[in-house]
Amino acid sequence: MAVSSTPARSQDPTAPKARAPRRPRGEGQWALGHREPLNANERTKKDDDPLNVRARIENIYAHGGFASIDPVDLRGRFRWWGLYTQRKAGIDGGRTAVLEPHELEDEFFMLRVRIDGGQLTVAQLRVLAEISTEFARDTADITDRQNIQYHWIRVEDMPEIWRRLEAVGLQTTEACGDCPRIVLGSPVAGVARDEVVDPTPAIDEIVRRYVGDKRYSNLPRKFKSTISWLPDTPYEANDIAFLGVEHPEHGPGFDLWVGGGLSTNPMLAKRLGVWVPLDEIPDVWAGVVGIFRDYGYRRLRNRARLKFLVADWGVTKFREILEKEYLGRTLLDGPAPQLPSKPLDHIGVHPQRDGRNYVGAAPVVGRVSGTQLAELADAVATHGSDRIAFTPYQKLLVLDVAPERTESLVGALRQIGLEARPSAWRRGTMACTGIEYCKLAIVETKARGEELVARLEERLREFDADISIHINGCPNACARTQVADIGLKGQLVVGPDGRQVEGFQVHLGGGLGMAQGQTAGFGRKLRGLKTTAEELPEYVERLARRYLAGRTDGETFANWVVRVDEEELR
Repeated sequence: MAVSSTPARSQDPTAPKARAPRRPRGEGQWALGHREPLNANERTKKDDDPLNVRARIENIYAHGGFASIDPVDLRGRFRWWGLYTQRKAGIDGGRTAVLEPHELEDEFFMLRVRIDGGQLTVAQLRVLAEISTEFARDTADITDRQNIQYHWIRVEDMPEIWRRLEAVGLQTTEACGDCPRIVLGSPVAGVARDEVVDPTPAIDEIVRRYVGDKRYSNLPRKFKSTISWLPDTPYEANDIAFLGVEHPEHGPGFDLWVGGGLSTNPMLAKRLGVWVPLDEIPDVWAGVVGIFRDYGYRRLRNRARLKFLVADWGVTKFREILEKEYLGRTLLDGPAPQLPSKPLDHIGVHPQRDGRNYVGAAPVVGRVSGTQLAELADAVATHGSDRIAFTPYQKLLVLDVAPERTESLVGALRQIGLEARPSAWRRGTMACTGIEYCKLAIVETKARGEELVARLEERLREFDADISIHINGCPNACARTQVADIGLKGQLVVGPDGRQVEGFQVHLGGGLGMAQGQTAGFGRKLRGLKTTAEELPEYVERLARRYLAGRTDGETFANWVVRVDEEELR
């Protein structure tokens, strides 16, 4: 008789029973069979594709007004058409995380207009200006996603706004929501001297094929893209990025990066190590979006971005899945891109490849108005151009300017508050929407940014270095706080009298790999390094003066921050 080598189980009825192995918790990944919605957002999308809400806006809500809007549409599906309710005036930052959405929101909307690739005609710019002055109380901000963003929009006006936008080839489709957002592009695509391949056709094809396509309108979270030959967009901070590169055998094409994103868990995009020719970009882009749709984590919203999947899988597995399951072919290995000697922001006067010039100008922290946009359209047309471009740094360019008319244009821009030869402070400062309109914000940002720039221009006008200052009203990093020389994250801090006041946590020395010798990384957070909003200008001035006094020859602010003692940074 065979004898088992396995010890006999205890017959004691009081002994604990062996537990069955616990099954791994589902993350809501469709490709693994987890199709049942695991949170309210996923339920909303499953119940009705958010793109369908436009018909209800046009046929029901525009006639019945704000009170007629279904709350699920209002706080969910409206985003797919660029609409968020804006913050009710008078609610301080201390109540942001306490109040319910309906207590925070006003009966007006923020509206984003897609400008994929960032470029506009004068006719399109005039329509954007008209919408601002007629429907948005003259508001219009240039965002760091190359959008125009309005406030004070009424649902009753949306059918007419859409009619005007679409008549000139603009749209708000999927400007927000869990879907493919605007595709960033170089503002000088097609005219830059150093550009080998203009990727605009690939951007246009992606928008034509996939924006508004219900196969891609239900993603786990938002999906951000950039396609540029030049490294003049924040490619390492996007879900997907295509960056120009020369292959030694196959010629010019694009290097593919995936999994970037900031917010409360910042991660930089990773190179997949492949070379993609221009005509294959739309298919590869759709393959990456497909992976995100099918394998992305849908259980928890704070882990639903593509960056978490890329971090868990690694680039080898991600590439393998992309090639085998979504493209059906192997991608060519490719070299890393060559970066320029200095970062590109295109501010000032620059020659185009065709002998004409482009002029880059800076508003203050992206804040413009419909009146200003109309004046810009007049100035552009008067100087013989028909093209304007927005940058991912809240700035704008006028393209195709004859050399003999360039200085006249610089003067005309200055007269309407747009500076082509700005101070380092105006040039380098960005700010998100902030508490003025955003329901997530804790502090004011735009006005603080304007005050900061004015103070520094007064006290340090001859400052001769580039320092980026990014001001955010909450931890979500819409202004890319972690990758700025000085990143300011809005929060409540203790003021001199012991009471809570608006202030900022300070991040120092962050940046992206935009030029040779730059190492991408997140800003240094020193323990307890915070400033009140009132003390912010004094703090930045003190920090800048210490940098000027202590830097070595050619030392950047980011390198100085790493080198000096902490006390120098306080």
